[in-house]
Amino acid sequence: MATAPSPAARPPVPSGRPTLSVRGATKTFGPVVALQDVDLDLFPGEVHALVGENGAGKSTLIKLITGVYPLTAGEVRHLGEPVHFGSARDAQVHGIQTIYQEVHLAPQLSVARNVFLGRERTRFGGALDLRAMNREAADLLDRYGIVADPKKPLGELSLGIQQMVAVVRAVSTDASVVIMDEPTSSLEPREVDRLLDVVGLLRQQGVAVVYVSHKLDEIFRACDKITVLRDGRLIWTGAVADTSRRELISRMLGRDAGELAGGQRTQLAGRPPVDADQAPVLAAQHMSRRLQLDDISVVVRPGEIVGLAGLLGSGRSETAKAIFGALPLDSGTVRVAGHDLGRATPASRIREGVAMLPEDRKAEGIVPELSIRDNIGLAALPRLTRGGFVSRKRQNEIVDVFVRRLRIKCSSPDQKVSELSGGNQQKVLLARLMCLNPRVLLLDEPTRGIDVGAKAEVQALVSELADKGLGVVLISSELEEVVEGSDTVVVLRDGAALGSLFGEDITEDAIMNMIAGAAAEEVQAAS
Repeated sequence: MATAPSPAARPPVPSGRPTLSVRGATKTFGPVVALQDVDLDLFPGEVHALVGENGAGKSTLIKLITGVYPLTAGEVRHLGEPVHFGSARDAQVHGIQTIYQEVHLAPQLSVARNVFLGRERTRFGGALDLRAMNREAADLLDRYGIVADPKKPLGELSLGIQQMVAVVRAVSTDASVVIMDEPTSSLEPREVDRLLDVVGLLRQQGVAVVYVSHKLDEIFRACDKITVLRDGRLIWTGAVADTSRRELISRMLGRDAGELAGGQRTQLAGRPPVDADQAPVLAAQHMSRRLQLDDISVVVRPGEIVGLAGLLGSGRSETAKAIFGALPLDSGTVRVAGHDLGRATPASRIREGVAMLPEDRKAEGIVPELSIRDNIGLAALPRLTRGGFVSRKRQNEIVDVFVRRLRIKCSSPDQKVSELSGGNQQKVLLARLMCLNPRVLLLDEPTRGIDVGAKAEVQALVSELADKGLGVVLISSELEEVVEGSDTVVVLRDGAALGSLFGEDITEDAIMNMIAGAAAEEVQAAS
């Protein structure tokens, strides 16, 4: 089987007319601007990486290209002609194929039936020509070096082979553009190698490939060009050969590599150092889960804020969910105040004093149709219930205390929580957690999507809680927030811990060097 050429052996980045061109792509949802004035050119035989953190606009851009969303402004040209795809099916007819992180095929059908799903071969009279489909599928699988029985049900094969079948299905339609959205997130290393080999073959066949990934080693190994998005805007487009891993990380995070904050830690400047001799309030040791976490340990002492730093896909949220019992572990232990927590469920963790603020407050946090009072009181219901009845008096007392204490701006506690600003919704969730009287707070992106004033208030509240002895695990995509708000930082990459930084050694420069250094070592080892 042919393999993907090394960066040094690749042909120069193509010139001339692009297969697909996007100009001034803009997408708004009401007052929210999801994408603004983004350009993208995809050339035949070029693998183009699309990178950025959560909320950067990658998914929105893909959906605009593939007809899932209509453009608010801008245009898409295919082979030089303006196109207006009315649906994903319309884009597919024009040769634009997308392979998603989750394989969207029919697991109960055979490999061959999946390859030709929606365009089945038939005999005279309309009957399925299974023999023809099996033969053609076998030829396609062989062409791409994929070992699989075309007659076997797809669901009986490994995720890696299923992903390969999705690729074969896409290219068998004479696709001119193939978009791969996080194609290796669930694959074993050996399967990743095979998929990147297939990407190399697509390049040789003149297919334009969009490769969406957060894995830097794959980007520098397989791609010719990179486009960086951040906050819905185009930050940079250039050849892989013209950038370093450190520069790429800087662009993704919005931090100038030459002007990094060396050690300004204003948020924690007035806080006393954490006593390293104190017994940990949380000791999560050697946590592992196949393809997600690899031997990660997080230790938090009373009054300590431990930040988890890393790029998208580094395992930050998975680490917090594992501690909270929402992500079962293959191995590892979690202890709170010296007590070994056996059964891993969120309910058991809450009983032991662990509370978690989820990353997506709308999907996993607030109950939008309920009032502020009911949203805050949800966590305290077991303590407020006697004989199946909730003590409204006691609930009102608790809610009123937290509305005043957290300065939640509302007309009254009976106002719907969905009517509040993002910052005040976040305060409602924090109030709910505080009702639990926790020992450990797991805060996943506590300031995402809120304005500057509310952000400062939430950050000050986190510091105040730590001052009162709570152990805090802080996750943020904003590197500056992790640096300024943490006593200790654990740096993660691809589900593994690269190391820890303490006190004045916590700088953006040190974190980025650690991530970029690990990426360079992995790419060198793979080449």
